[in-house]
Amino acid sequence: MSNLKEINRRRTFAIISHPDAGKTTLTEKFLLYGGAVHLAGSVTARKNQRSSTSDWMELEKKRGISISSTVLQFDYKGFKINLLDTPGHEDFSEDTYRVLTAVDAVVMVIDAAKGIEAQTKKLFEVCRKRAIPIFTFINKMDRPALEPLALIDEIESVLGIGAFPMNYPLGTGMDFKGVFDRISKEIHLFEKTTGGQYIAPVSIHDLSDPMVKNKMSEDSYNKLIEEIEMLDTAGEQFDSASVIEGTLTPVFFGSAMNNFGVQLLLDGFLSYAVPPAPRNSTKGIIKPEDDTFSGFIFKIQANMDPKHRDRIAFLRVCSGTFTRDMQAIHVNSGKKIRLSNSQKMFGQERETVDEAFPGDIVGFVGNSNFGIGDTITEDPSIIYKEIPKFAPEHFVLMHNPNPSNYKKFRDGLDQLLQEGVIQAYYLKSSVQKVPLLGAVGPLQFEVVQYRLESEYGAESRLEQTNWKVLRWVSPEVSMEDLENLVLPAGAALANDAAERTVILFTSEWSLNYFKDKSPKIVLSDIPFAAEAIEK
Repeated sequence: MSNLKEINRRRTFAIISHPDAGKTTLTEKFLLYGGAVHLAGSVTARKNQRSSTSDWMELEKKRGISISSTVLQFDYKGFKINLLDTPGHEDFSEDTYRVLTAVDAVVMVIDAAKGIEAQTKKLFEVCRKRAIPIFTFINKMDRPALEPLALIDEIESVLGIGAFPMNYPLGTGMDFKGVFDRISKEIHLFEKTTGGQYIAPVSIHDLSDPMVKNKMSEDSYNKLIEEIEMLDTAGEQFDSASVIEGTLTPVFFGSAMNNFGVQLLLDGFLSYAVPPAPRNSTKGIIKPEDDTFSGFIFKIQANMDPKHRDRIAFLRVCSGTFTRDMQAIHVNSGKKIRLSNSQKMFGQERETVDEAFPGDIVGFVGNSNFGIGDTITEDPSIIYKEIPKFAPEHFVLMHNPNPSNYKKFRDGLDQLLQEGVIQAYYLKSSVQKVPLLGAVGPLQFEVVQYRLESEYGAESRLEQTNWKVLRWVSPEVSMEDLENLVLPAGAALANDAAERTVILFTSEWSLNYFKDKSPKIVLSDIPFAAEAIEK
């Protein structure tokens, strides 16, 4: 129980959004307000601007998108904050899903002009299934925007969650001047800074202050008073227990680019977000304050430092206290290991970690035995089953066009496969062992090709295939039955990296036709031993 004080000051969360809603910009502004950076940059990396602190990969800078998930830790008002920056692009949603297993809350960013978008809805559903508390930031209020009440209504009707505006905007677009804090009953008026690089000056006033009226047109001010009264009488009631249960989202309005409302969001989040929660394991519920150290690997990233050609396995500490060089058990291999080379990240920068507590994220450099989903613990009876697996939906064959570079090609691909963003399969009918790569989104193949060449000096050639659906075959199906299978046209048998048999289909129709004709063959959209079985 000695680590209870440290546990209670931890807050571990991720930011989710549809691409271009402002997720990476908000990440930077949290760091600015947390004192972790003194000058905020821009992810688009325009000329004469710094690139984003959290987007470090060259391809990310070129395309202006987040591809990797970065871990950022900083101190703010007595709290130790672990912020997991996640890919926004839908092709990297599997990586985001894994990150969401390691957090205790999320901040959902919504573009004020677009409302709820497809990727936001998809990620929200993942959070709902895990009952993760959700805080909402409606961004870009200083641009043309939908009506605030319409945005609140859309959150409730489209996502099916209660929404309580913690503050309310004073105008939209060019008329956006600040927000009314519904908890303190105060008006916060903001001033722009050059490029939003510095903390925005703010002045606080009463709603009846003449300065507030002078800042707004008479119609806008009257509309504000009317809508605030409407929310007070007919809107959701605030209940912190409902926030923790994930059935009510506190909503904040602002502009991340101009730093309007960022501090109110950060302070509001810390007021109602909870410290690290207990976790389910094969041994039962594991509490953060338990003395036994335990955690699980939720992400692996190769070449965060291209100079060193290394890989980092990110572990979420779930219980006990981690100390550098301690002895623990890698449950998946059964081996006793010494936990050295422990580091914490700040984007691409690293710092040695001597001690970590539940909620913290520790990166282990260079341990090739660690895989995604692995449990590391002092008690081998504790196994966490946190990481979801997904069947790929896009498949390409990856060829090595330069045989003299085979070792570079093989080593580079092996290391990138360990990150788990793409998966490799090998066709049973193939004479040459050409890897068939599977991914949730096709942009992942471009990233693999780019990284193979830039980080390992290995060229590659992609060959498109017609497969769209993959299913794992039950291990109870005998070899004889497999050899006698009658597959639909275009379907093929393959093995995954663990030598499990899979069937590749060209369409859902092809899969359903096979199931009708071979009802005894049990299939699953996740590897066995699996939960979801198709009959």
